[in-house]
Amino acid sequence: MPELKVSIAQHYHERTKYDPQTLASKSHQLDWEKQPVPFKEYKIGTSFNLKPYFKAEVSDPEGKWWQRLSRLLFCSYGLTAKIPTMAGSPLYLRAAPSAGGLYPAEVYLVSRGTGPLPAGLYNYQTQTHSLVHFWDNHVWSALQAACFWHPTLENSHLAIITTAIFYRSAWRYQDRAYRRIYLDTGHLLGNIELASALSDYRPHLIGGFHDEALNQLLYLDPDQEGAITVLALADLLDIQQNLPAARTALPSGTQTSYPTIPDGALLNYFHACTEISADTTGPQGWKFTSDEDREQDKYNFPFCTKVSTVTPSLVWGHNLEGLESTILRRRSTRAYTGSELTLEELKALLDFTYQPQHYIDQGLDGHPDYFDLNLIETFIAVSGVEGLEEGCYYYAPKIQELRQVRFKNFRQELHFLCLGQNLGRDAGAVVFHTADLKNAIAQYGDRVYRYLHMDAGHLGQRLNLAAIHLGLGVSGIGGFFDDQVNEVLGIPADEAVIYITTLGRPN
Repeated sequence: MPELKVSIAQHYHERTKYDPQTLASKSHQLDWEKQPVPFKEYKIGTSFNLKPYFKAEVSDPEGKWWQRLSRLLFCSYGLTAKIPTMAGSPLYLRAAPSAGGLYPAEVYLVSRGTGPLPAGLYNYQTQTHSLVHFWDNHVWSALQAACFWHPTLENSHLAIITTAIFYRSAWRYQDRAYRRIYLDTGHLLGNIELASALSDYRPHLIGGFHDEALNQLLYLDPDQEGAITVLALADLLDIQQNLPAARTALPSGTQTSYPTIPDGALLNYFHACTEISADTTGPQGWKFTSDEDREQDKYNFPFCTKVSTVTPSLVWGHNLEGLESTILRRRSTRAYTGSELTLEELKALLDFTYQPQHYIDQGLDGHPDYFDLNLIETFIAVSGVEGLEEGCYYYAPKIQELRQVRFKNFRQELHFLCLGQNLGRDAGAVVFHTADLKNAIAQYGDRVYRYLHMDAGHLGQRLNLAAIHLGLGVSGIGGFFDDQVNEVLGIPADEAVIYITTLGRPN
């Protein structure tokens, strides 16, 4: 019998794996003359300057409204550093990390027109910390229709839409860039979630929408860019916008019939395959589904060492001042000393990342939106954590427990798996986010590839901020030898590796 073709998502994942035997042959010389500019320019439109509101003392209601919006956008994606380069053009760093500093994401704001911001479409201009109003019609009903009348858009007055300009990342990472684009978007979603708490908003995540309609709404070039997420911004100071949680993800089709796709064309072809044009969920619709049924006993072997991760929560200070300062000073660590972390530090990192309900009393959302965390598994390779035996551990978030699944020091192997980066070798712990791709596709179709990477990036951003707050080093890694990770760490072969986060003492 002929072998059944795998879905396009599985095909894409296999095609974009790094392998030590073929990586060198697939590498390419960067054309620096074609390096993309990580900023989108609108030549026509009215500009709203947000800078005066960011630090100023304001007392009038409208001024406070603008200050909250300014703070939300700056802490989500604002420019936080300007670094000179040999090429002449400076490198601008933003509040959210991006692979290679390429920043493929763009942030748009849609206003219903019922508040201080006139109705229409806005692009967030990070270079000037301003909004450019490039379309002034009432478009809210069109947004609702494109999102299949998601209930959180019924009473909210603002929405953020994140998009991606594919070439910004593909210039360097080629077809594999699609993975990094969604990890970067996940970082951004993590920042939007936390920055909203600083600004008295609650973002409601929407990943299921009519792609073509949303692209047309924003006047995007579908060959170069695409809408990625929508977030309805509920104003927590308005009781009418105290909205219940709703479903965030919709399934797409699963495509198993596709042509031979040449290298360089795979990213765009795959993205088109993940698009949807209708809500096919039937009576279930946008009804919220809980993750309480998550399996708690996975990898619960009778012989394995089990370590509780229950710990006092991180303290973010009065009015979350510590969180805001951490967001704005976050940087990816370039080198570690190789010194050990403490078990209490690792517990604190896991607590902030996976136990948001512990932070309600500090003003954070206890149940932030993800797409489906039931699909994400977490493994931790421990090389240097004081009080914890070396080896690979599975993290059970519901029961808050580490379960050792392999006994070994992996420092040299981690150096190899992370493409020879010293970050893997010198880290005290390396976190691996994985997913059973076949099972995930069975639930959500090929579009689940988007959801998996955004959820992993969202978790990774919480790890980033917790580590920086504790004075630790942290760096995400999107380039690794995929299959070899599973082999070395003893992770089941059906668990696709989505993201790696290294943690250690900064050098």
